[in-house]
Amino acid sequence: MLDRDRVRGCLLGLACGDAVGTAVEFKAPGAFEPLRDMTGGGAFGLEPGQWTDDTSMALCLAASLVEKGRDPRDQMERYVRWWREGYYSSTGECFDIGNATHAALSKFVRTGEPFCGDEDPYSAGNGSLMRLAPVPMFYAADPEETIKKAAESSRTTHATATAVDACRYFAGLLVSVLGGAPRERLLEPFHSPCPGFWQTHSLHPEIAEVAGGSFRRREPPEIQGVGFVVHSLEAALWAFDRSGSFEEAVLKAANLGRHDSGDLRPDRGRAIRRRGHPAALALQALHARRGRAARRCTSQASRGRLIRTRLRRKKKSAAEAGELPPRRKGFRQEAQSGL
Repeated sequence: MLDRDRVRGCLLGLACGDAVGTAVEFKAPGAFEPLRDMTGGGAFGLEPGQWTDDTSMALCLAASLVEKGRDPRDQMERYVRWWREGYYSSTGECFDIGNATHAALSKFVRTGEPFCGDEDPYSAGNGSLMRLAPVPMFYAADPEETIKKAAESSRTTHATATAVDACRYFAGLLVSVLGGAPRERLLEPFHSPCPGFWQTHSLHPEIAEVAGGSFRRREPPEIQGVGFVVHSLEAALWAFDRSGSFEEAVLKAANLGRHDSGDLRPDRGRAIRRRGHPAALALQALHARRGRAARRCTSQASRGRLIRTRLRRKKKSAAEAGELPPRRKGFRQEAQSGL
Protein backbone atom coordinates (compact mmCIF):
# COMPACT_ATOMS: atom_id res chain seq x y z
CA MET A 1 0.00 0.00 0.00
CA LEU A 2 1.33 3.45 -0.91
CA ASP A 3 2.43 5.85 1.80
CA ARG A 4 -0.21 8.59 1.86
CA ASP A 5 2.34 11.29 2.72
CA ARG A 6 4.42 10.37 -0.33
CA VAL A 7 1.37 10.57 -2.59
CA ARG A 8 0.35 13.94 -1.17
CA GLY A 9 3.94 15.18 -1.34
CA CYS A 10 4.22 14.15 -4.98
CA LEU A 11 1.37 16.42 -6.03
CA LEU A 12 2.37 19.20 -3.63
CA GLY A 13 5.92 19.01 -4.95
CA LEU A 14 4.68 19.54 -8.49
CA ALA A 15 2.61 22.56 -7.44
CA CYS A 16 5.43 24.06 -5.37
CA GLY A 17 8.00 23.73 -8.14
CA ASP A 18 5.54 25.23 -10.59
CA ALA A 19 4.78 28.15 -8.26
CA VAL A 20 8.46 28.87 -7.62
CA GLY A 21 9.55 28.59 -11.26
CA THR A 22 6.94 30.99 -12.60
CA ALA A 23 8.82 33.93 -11.04
CA VAL A 24 11.62 33.62 -13.61
CA GLU A 25 9.56 32.39 -16.55
CA PHE A 26 11.04 33.44 -19.91
CA LYS A 27 14.11 35.00 -18.24
CA ALA A 28 17.60 34.10 -19.44
CA PRO A 29 20.26 32.91 -16.95
CA GLY A 30 22.02 35.88 -15.39
CA ALA A 31 19.16 38.26 -16.19
CA PHE A 32 17.59 37.95 -12.74
CA GLU A 33 18.57 37.83 -9.09
CA PRO A 34 18.71 34.13 -8.08
CA LEU A 35 15.57 32.97 -6.32
CA ARG A 36 15.81 32.07 -2.65
CA ASP A 37 12.14 31.51 -1.94
CA MET A 38 8.65 31.32 -3.45
CA THR A 39 8.00 34.91 -4.51
CA GLY A 40 5.24 34.89 -7.12
CA GLY A 41 5.29 37.60 -9.77
CA GLY A 42 6.85 36.69 -13.11
CA ALA A 43 5.30 37.07 -16.54
CA PHE A 44 1.78 36.45 -15.22
CA GLY A 45 1.95 38.51 -12.03
CA LEU A 46 0.92 35.60 -9.79
CA GLU A 47 0.70 35.62 -6.01
CA PRO A 48 3.18 33.42 -4.08
CA GLY A 49 1.84 29.86 -4.18
CA GLN A 50 -0.31 30.28 -7.28
CA TRP A 51 0.41 27.61 -9.87
CA THR A 52 0.28 27.68 -13.65
CA ASP A 53 -1.05 25.45 -16.42
CA ASP A 54 1.18 22.49 -15.50
CA THR A 55 -0.41 21.98 -12.10
CA SER A 56 -3.88 22.81 -13.40
CA MET A 57 -3.60 20.06 -16.00
CA ALA A 58 -2.16 17.63 -13.44
CA LEU A 59 -5.18 18.25 -11.22
CA CYS A 60 -7.48 17.69 -14.20
CA LEU A 61 -5.71 14.39 -14.87
CA ALA A 62 -5.85 13.35 -11.22
CA ALA A 63 -9.57 14.10 -10.94
CA SER A 64 -10.26 12.15 -14.13
CA LEU A 65 -8.33 9.09 -12.95
CA VAL A 66 -10.05 9.08 -9.56
CA GLU A 67 -13.55 9.60 -10.95
CA LYS A 68 -13.38 7.76 -14.29
CA GLY A 69 -10.33 5.48 -14.28
CA ARG A 70 -8.82 5.05 -17.73
CA ASP A 71 -10.77 7.48 -19.89
CA PRO A 72 -8.64 9.60 -22.27
CA ARG A 73 -11.75 11.36 -23.56
CA ASP A 74 -12.68 12.49 -20.05
CA GLN A 75 -9.11 13.71 -19.52
CA MET A 76 -9.32 15.85 -22.65
CA GLU A 77 -12.75 17.17 -21.69
CA ARG A 78 -11.32 18.34 -18.36
CA TYR A 79 -8.34 19.97 -20.08
CA VAL A 80 -10.80 21.83 -22.30
CA ARG A 81 -12.73 22.96 -19.22
CA TRP A 82 -9.49 24.32 -17.77
CA TRP A 83 -8.68 26.09 -21.05
CA ARG A 84 -12.13 27.60 -21.55
CA GLU A 85 -13.51 27.94 -18.01
CA GLY A 86 -10.50 28.05 -15.68
CA TYR A 87 -11.25 24.63 -14.13
CA TYR A 88 -8.53 23.95 -11.51
CA SER A 89 -6.77 27.23 -12.35
CA SER A 90 -5.19 29.06 -9.41
CA THR A 91 -6.69 32.34 -10.67
CA GLY A 92 -10.06 31.19 -11.98
CA GLU A 93 -9.08 31.48 -15.64
CA CYS A 94 -6.63 30.02 -18.15
CA PHE A 95 -3.98 32.74 -18.40
CA ASP A 96 -1.50 30.75 -20.50
CA ILE A 97 -1.47 27.64 -22.66
CA GLY A 98 1.34 25.98 -24.58
CA ASN A 99 1.21 25.79 -28.36
CA ALA A 100 1.15 21.99 -28.59
CA THR A 101 -1.55 21.74 -25.92
CA HIS A 102 -3.65 24.44 -27.58
CA ALA A 103 -3.42 22.70 -30.94
CA ALA A 104 -4.35 19.32 -29.44
CA LEU A 105 -7.32 20.67 -27.49
CA SER A 106 -8.56 22.61 -30.52
CA LYS A 107 -8.39 19.41 -32.56
CA PHE A 108 -10.23 17.49 -29.84
CA VAL A 109 -13.03 20.07 -29.80
CA ARG A 110 -13.40 19.69 -33.57
CA THR A 111 -13.14 15.90 -33.82
CA GLY A 112 -13.85 14.32 -30.42
CA GLU A 113 -10.76 12.15 -30.90
CA PRO A 114 -8.87 12.00 -27.57
CA PHE A 115 -5.41 11.23 -28.97
CA CYS A 116 -4.65 14.55 -30.63
CA GLY A 117 -0.94 14.96 -29.93
CA ASP A 118 1.30 15.97 -32.84
CA GLU A 119 4.01 13.44 -33.79
CA ASP A 120 6.19 16.12 -35.38
CA PRO A 121 9.62 16.10 -33.62
CA TYR A 122 9.54 19.90 -33.48
CA SER A 123 6.45 19.83 -31.26
CA ALA A 124 8.38 18.07 -28.49
CA GLY A 125 7.33 20.37 -25.64
CA ASN A 126 7.28 19.24 -22.04
CA GLY A 127 3.57 19.70 -21.29
CA SER A 128 2.69 16.02 -20.92
CA LEU A 129 5.74 15.41 -18.73
CA MET A 130 4.95 18.30 -16.39
CA ARG A 131 1.44 17.03 -15.59
CA LEU A 132 2.41 13.33 -15.39
CA ALA A 133 2.52 12.69 -11.61
CA PRO A 134 -1.08 11.44 -11.17
CA VAL A 135 -0.49 8.54 -13.57
CA PRO A 136 2.20 6.75 -11.50
CA MET A 137 0.30 7.69 -8.35
CA PHE A 138 -2.82 5.94 -9.67
CA TYR A 139 -1.20 2.87 -11.26
CA ALA A 140 1.77 2.44 -8.88
CA ALA A 141 0.76 -1.12 -7.89
CA ASP A 142 1.56 -2.26 -11.44
CA PRO A 143 4.82 -0.66 -12.67
CA GLU A 144 4.60 -1.98 -16.24
CA GLU A 145 1.03 -0.75 -16.57
CA THR A 146 2.14 2.60 -15.17
CA ILE A 147 4.74 3.03 -17.91
CA LYS A 148 2.20 2.03 -20.56
CA LYS A 149 -0.41 4.47 -19.23
CA ALA A 150 2.19 7.26 -19.03
CA ALA A 151 2.75 6.93 -22.77
CA GLU A 152 -0.99 6.95 -23.40
CA SER A 153 -1.43 10.04 -21.24
CA SER A 154 1.24 11.87 -23.23
CA ARG A 155 -0.28 11.03 -26.61
CA THR A 156 -3.46 12.96 -25.83
CA THR A 157 -1.55 16.23 -26.36
CA HIS A 158 2.11 15.36 -27.08
CA ALA A 159 2.70 12.35 -29.32
CA THR A 160 6.26 12.94 -30.51
CA ALA A 161 8.56 10.04 -29.54
CA THR A 162 10.74 12.08 -27.20
CA ALA A 163 7.75 13.38 -25.22
CA VAL A 164 6.19 9.92 -24.96
CA ASP A 165 9.44 8.27 -23.85
CA ALA A 166 10.28 11.04 -21.39
CA CYS A 167 6.94 10.29 -19.74
CA ARG A 168 7.62 6.56 -19.79
CA TYR A 169 11.01 6.94 -18.13
CA PHE A 170 9.92 9.50 -15.54
CA ALA A 171 6.85 7.42 -14.67
CA GLY A 172 9.16 4.54 -13.81
CA LEU A 173 11.21 6.80 -11.57
CA LEU A 174 8.13 8.09 -9.77
CA VAL A 175 6.77 4.58 -9.19
CA SER A 176 10.07 3.66 -7.53
CA VAL A 177 10.15 6.82 -5.45
CA LEU A 178 6.54 6.31 -4.32
CA GLY A 179 7.54 2.82 -3.26
CA GLY A 180 10.41 4.13 -1.13
CA ALA A 181 13.37 3.29 -3.39
CA PRO A 182 16.65 4.80 -2.11
CA ARG A 183 18.09 7.82 -3.87
CA GLU A 184 21.13 5.90 -5.13
CA ARG A 185 18.94 3.47 -7.04
CA LEU A 186 16.96 6.25 -8.69
CA LEU A 187 20.15 7.79 -10.04
CA GLU A 188 21.50 4.57 -11.53
CA PRO A 189 21.68 4.43 -15.35
CA PHE A 190 18.42 3.27 -16.91
CA HIS A 191 16.64 2.86 -13.60
CA SER A 192 13.35 0.99 -13.81
CA PRO A 193 10.98 -0.46 -11.22
CA CYS A 194 10.98 -3.55 -13.45
CA PRO A 195 14.58 -4.86 -13.72
CA GLY A 196 15.84 -4.96 -17.31
CA PHE A 197 12.72 -3.27 -18.65
CA TRP A 198 14.52 -0.76 -20.87
CA GLN A 199 16.54 -3.52 -22.52
CA THR A 200 13.36 -4.95 -24.02
CA HIS A 201 11.35 -1.70 -24.27
CA SER A 202 13.89 0.69 -25.71
CA LEU A 203 13.80 4.46 -25.29
CA HIS A 204 14.23 7.14 -27.95
CA PRO A 205 18.01 7.81 -28.29
CA GLU A 206 17.75 11.33 -26.83
CA ILE A 207 15.85 10.08 -23.77
CA ALA A 208 18.18 7.10 -23.51
CA GLU A 209 21.12 9.50 -23.25
CA VAL A 210 19.50 11.19 -20.26
CA ALA A 211 18.52 7.86 -18.69
CA GLY A 212 22.12 6.73 -19.14
CA GLY A 213 23.34 9.57 -16.93
CA SER A 214 24.01 12.63 -19.10
CA PHE A 215 22.72 14.80 -16.25
CA ARG A 216 25.59 13.59 -14.05
CA ARG A 217 28.26 14.57 -16.58
CA ARG A 218 26.99 18.03 -17.49
CA GLU A 219 26.64 21.44 -15.92
CA PRO A 220 24.97 24.68 -17.06
CA PRO A 221 24.96 26.01 -19.74
CA GLU A 222 24.78 22.45 -21.15
CA ILE A 223 21.99 21.84 -18.64
CA GLN A 224 19.18 24.08 -19.88
CA GLY A 225 15.91 25.21 -18.40
CA VAL A 226 13.85 25.20 -21.59
CA GLY A 227 10.58 23.75 -22.83
CA PHE A 228 12.14 21.08 -25.04
CA VAL A 229 11.16 17.87 -23.26
CA VAL A 230 14.61 16.24 -23.40
CA HIS A 231 16.28 19.25 -21.78
CA SER A 232 13.50 19.53 -19.18
CA LEU A 233 13.95 15.93 -18.06
CA GLU A 234 17.72 16.29 -17.97
CA ALA A 235 17.53 19.54 -15.97
CA ALA A 236 15.16 18.03 -13.42
CA LEU A 237 17.39 15.01 -12.84
CA TRP A 238 20.46 17.26 -12.67
CA ALA A 239 18.83 19.31 -9.89
CA PHE A 240 17.77 16.15 -8.05
CA ASP A 241 21.25 14.64 -8.32
CA ARG A 242 22.98 17.72 -6.92
CA SER A 243 20.59 18.54 -4.07
CA GLY A 244 20.20 17.29 -0.56
CA SER A 245 16.80 18.77 0.20
CA PHE A 246 13.43 19.65 -1.24
CA GLU A 247 14.17 23.39 -1.18
CA GLU A 248 17.64 23.12 -2.70
CA ALA A 249 16.42 21.03 -5.63
CA VAL A 250 13.62 23.35 -6.63
CA LEU A 251 15.78 26.45 -6.38
CA LYS A 252 18.54 24.88 -8.46
CA ALA A 253 16.07 24.00 -11.17
CA ALA A 254 14.25 27.33 -11.07
CA ASN A 255 17.45 29.37 -11.18
CA LEU A 256 18.42 27.77 -14.48
CA GLY A 257 16.07 30.33 -16.01
CA ARG A 258 15.42 29.94 -19.72
CA HIS A 259 18.30 29.39 -22.12
CA ASP A 260 17.29 30.90 -25.46
CA SER A 261 19.58 28.52 -27.33
CA GLY A 262 17.33 25.64 -26.31
CA ASP A 263 14.34 27.23 -27.99
CA LEU A 264 15.99 27.91 -31.34
CA ARG A 265 15.41 24.66 -33.16
CA PRO A 266 15.41 24.82 -36.97
CA ASP A 267 12.41 26.59 -38.52
CA ARG A 268 9.85 25.35 -36.03
CA GLY A 269 11.46 26.25 -32.69
CA ARG A 270 8.41 28.21 -31.56
CA ALA A 271 6.40 25.00 -31.40
CA ILE A 272 8.40 23.72 -28.42
CA ARG A 273 8.39 26.92 -26.37
CA ARG A 274 6.54 25.95 -23.23
CA ARG A 275 6.13 27.79 -20.01
CA GLY A 276 6.58 24.61 -17.95
CA HIS A 277 9.65 24.66 -15.70
CA PRO A 278 11.88 21.70 -14.74
CA ALA A 279 11.58 22.83 -11.13
CA ALA A 280 8.21 21.10 -11.00
CA LEU A 281 9.76 17.81 -12.08
CA ALA A 282 12.62 18.08 -9.60
CA LEU A 283 10.11 18.58 -6.80
CA GLN A 284 8.10 15.52 -7.79
CA ALA A 285 11.27 13.46 -7.42
CA LEU A 286 11.83 14.88 -3.93
CA HIS A 287 8.19 14.59 -2.90
CA ALA A 288 8.81 12.89 0.44
CA ARG A 289 10.83 15.84 1.75
CA ARG A 290 8.15 18.42 2.36
CA GLY A 291 9.42 21.56 4.06
CA ARG A 292 8.51 25.21 4.41
CA ALA A 293 7.79 25.69 0.70
CA ALA A 294 5.30 22.82 0.65
CA ARG A 295 3.47 24.13 3.70
CA ARG A 296 3.34 27.60 2.19
CA CYS A 297 2.00 26.24 -1.08
CA THR A 298 -0.75 24.41 0.82
CA SER A 299 -1.69 27.63 2.61
CA GLN A 300 -1.69 29.59 -0.65
CA ALA A 301 -3.80 26.91 -2.32
CA SER A 302 -6.43 27.32 0.41
CA ARG A 303 -6.35 31.08 -0.09
CA GLY A 304 -6.62 30.54 -3.85
CA ARG A 305 -9.76 28.44 -3.42
CA LEU A 306 -11.34 31.23 -1.36
CA ILE A 307 -10.44 33.83 -4.00
CA ARG A 308 -11.84 31.64 -6.79
CA THR A 309 -15.08 31.12 -4.87
CA ARG A 310 -15.48 34.87 -4.45
CA LEU A 311 -14.62 35.43 -8.11
CA ARG A 312 -17.25 32.92 -9.26
CA ARG A 313 -19.87 34.58 -7.06
CA LYS A 314 -18.94 38.00 -8.42
CA LYS A 315 -19.16 36.76 -12.02
CA LYS A 316 -22.52 35.09 -11.31
CA SER A 317 -23.90 38.32 -9.87
CA ALA A 318 -22.57 40.31 -12.82
CA ALA A 319 -24.08 37.83 -15.27
CA GLU A 320 -27.47 38.02 -13.59
CA ALA A 321 -27.27 41.81 -13.81
CA GLY A 322 -26.25 41.68 -17.45
CA GLU A 323 -22.92 43.36 -16.66
CA LEU A 324 -20.48 40.51 -17.34
CA PRO A 325 -17.60 41.80 -19.54
CA PRO A 326 -16.23 39.77 -22.48
CA ARG A 327 -14.04 36.87 -21.38
CA ARG A 328 -10.35 37.76 -21.43
CA LYS A 329 -8.08 35.38 -23.30
CA GLY A 330 -4.54 34.49 -22.29
CA PHE A 331 -1.94 36.02 -24.56
CA ARG A 332 -1.05 32.68 -26.14
CA GLN A 333 -4.71 32.02 -26.88
CA GLU A 334 -4.94 35.42 -28.59
CA ALA A 335 -1.87 34.63 -30.66
CA GLN A 336 -3.35 31.27 -31.63
CA SER A 337 -6.95 32.40 -32.21
CA GLY A 338 -6.72 31.53 -35.88
CA LEU A 339 -6.20 27.83 -35.15
